Amino acid sequence: MDIFDVIGPVMIGPSSSHTAGAVRIGRVAREILGRPAVRAEIGLCGSFARTFRGHGTDRALVAGILGLAPDDARVRDSLQLADSLGLTYAFHEEHLQSAHPNTALLRLWGEDNVRCEVQGASVGGGNILISRINGMETQVTGQQETLIVLHRDEPGMIAAVTGRVADSGLNIGNFRLSRPKKGAQAVMTLETDLAVPAPLLDELRGLPGITRVVPIPANRSV
Repeated sequence: MDIFDVIGPVMIGPSSSHTAGAVRIGRVAREILGRPAVRAEIGLCGSFARTFRGHGTDRALVAGILGLAPDDARVRDSLQLADSLGLTYAFHEEHLQSAHPNTALLRLWGEDNVRCEVQGASVGGGNILISRINGMETQVTGQQETLIVLHRDEPGMIAAVTGRVADSGLNIGNFRLSRPKKGAQAVMTLETDLAVPAPLLDELRGLPGITRVVPIPANRSV
């Protein structure tokens, strides 16, 4: 058991589930978008929908979308910060079958109309589970060094990515592929024993068919 599972993460309160975890979900969504968001539609499920204002979940999610960390004092004022930076946002209740009670569905747009959709749950103690990215099933917790690779589903993509990771000396501890249909967009998630170095990230981003490469640091630092 990690000590943070006992005492909780360093964060701006009041609740690790409703604030720290929510910030991390927002930050992952921002990284998936790959650029500052100018518009956010945020669906809240279960407990998130019932208590989001009182527990500060609205401010936490927006703070994460803005790129703030859970312990950043500006989390409390993230809505005003969003207004000043030109981020428009709206909250609504979302009904998701079999979803964790603390689930958010984030739809983000960049100024160039690039968009992403990320579904994540705050599962306690500041821990998160990203269960869908752009409609594709994932199992991203951030407990290990994780690499998210969005790409076209075509022959050779898995070998190209995993081969370069292996050639760099990194060990892949876990691998998952999700695709809605053959030949469409797909997502790989790779858990590695060590952080992926910047030169390898750049190499992967330069591969034909790769649309986004997102490293998610371990130790709940996202």
